[in-house]
Amino acid sequence: MDPCPYVRLTVDSLALKLPSSAAPSPLSGGIHPSTTPCFCKIRINNFPTHTALLPLLTSDDSSLPNSSAVFHLDSAAIRRFSAKPLTLHLSVYAGSIAARSCCGFSAGARLLGRVHTTVPLSSASRSATYHSGWLSLGKKSKKRKKEKKERSSEGGEEVLEEECSARVHMVVRSEPDPRFVFQFGGEPECSPVVFLVQENNIRQPVFSCKFSADRNSRTRSLPSDFTKHPISKWKRTFSSVRERPGRERKGWMIMIHDLSGSPVAAASMITPFVPSPGSDRVSRSNPGAWLILRPSHNGATPISSWKPWGRLEAWRERGSVDGLGYKFELVTETNGPINGIPIAESTMSTKKGGEFCIDYRVMKDNGVLYVPHYGKGFVMGSSVEGEGKVSKPVVQVGAQHVTCMADAALFIALSAAIDLSMDACKLFSHKLRKELCHEEHNVSLS
Repeated sequence: MDPCPYVRLTVDSLALKLPSSAAPSPLSGGIHPSTTPCFCKIRINNFPTHTALLPLLTSDDSSLPNSSAVFHLDSAAIRRFSAKPLTLHLSVYAGSIAARSCCGFSAGARLLGRVHTTVPLSSASRSATYHSGWLSLGKKSKKRKKEKKERSSEGGEEVLEEECSARVHMVVRSEPDPRFVFQFGGEPECSPVVFLVQENNIRQPVFSCKFSADRNSRTRSLPSDFTKHPISKWKRTFSSVRERPGRERKGWMIMIHDLSGSPVAAASMITPFVPSPGSDRVSRSNPGAWLILRPSHNGATPISSWKPWGRLEAWRERGSVDGLGYKFELVTETNGPINGIPIAESTMSTKKGGEFCIDYRVMKDNGVLYVPHYGKGFVMGSSVEGEGKVSKPVVQVGAQHVTCMADAALFIALSAAIDLSMDACKLFSHKLRKELCHEEHNVSLS
């Protein structure tokens, strides 16, 4: 398999420094600088705008923060911007980043100024830094530029003017970020083929899926040796059996097979999705859950047991925006207790859908991912369509996290689980499509 070229364009080390005479201005209303009352909007060409906090520095020796924004450029964008440089626009605002108006701007936010920088992206194969340092906000008039030019000949004036203007610090850099791209040939509940998508849209089948919706028994979708193997302890840990009379969605499972027909990953609904009392929605306090499973190889036995790799919880958010909430954690099991490492938690619109994304620097050891407490990076992303729309998830996986097809299959199973969670969290007053309701014979894991 050959990954597709991607570039990760990062704008980080963001900070704002105000002149002493203007420092109180954006802090009106008694807001202290330590509360970070400023933020910025960053955009490049036709990409979505990013919003980031902009910490206020009070002295030159202050340490730079880790605020950042990241843009992901695919092969088409790389080719386009290699011929013509892209322009990065950064707008700085004073005000709260939390308060939003109907137009997308923060309520009461005041524009302090803008800066622009050119990024001559020339290659996707090497890292590069395009800017590192301070830039003055706003544009100077021609008259002021002329006065500055005349006074600078006397010496010292340029430094003085620089100190008297608001400045923003940022580092703009790019690094290669190759990814494997997969796409489901149909909706996950329709047991589709999964294709590897390469450059020039060349599609190669690499996996097949088998979906089962056994409504009568959640446990029948799990392998029989779960009760014999020590793995039963994490089953007891992660599964809270809630046999409630009435409505529930349970027993869903999707198996991922390689081209030889061998199972290489699975997503099993370990906790049913049930509505909270007095409502028709799955609440955050009582979410449904999936286990993402991987086969364990032991000697001459092809698949001796299955082990948990990750756990996904999902629920229906309340509020002004009707959303699908989710939380994903990696499962680690050593000689001690079973632990989960949270690595992704967010909400996406149930109407428009969105992207499930894991974007952390991770270390890989013996097929298990461990997340250190430093750095960030892309791991995977999967598209999710909104309710009522045909969903054929596109899955991107960072090339550094794939050493074999079985590694990729885990992310395929995870993307299927989050896509199916959109249906599992559908309001119980609405009907599901028939593929999610009919009973099928049990799909064996062995």
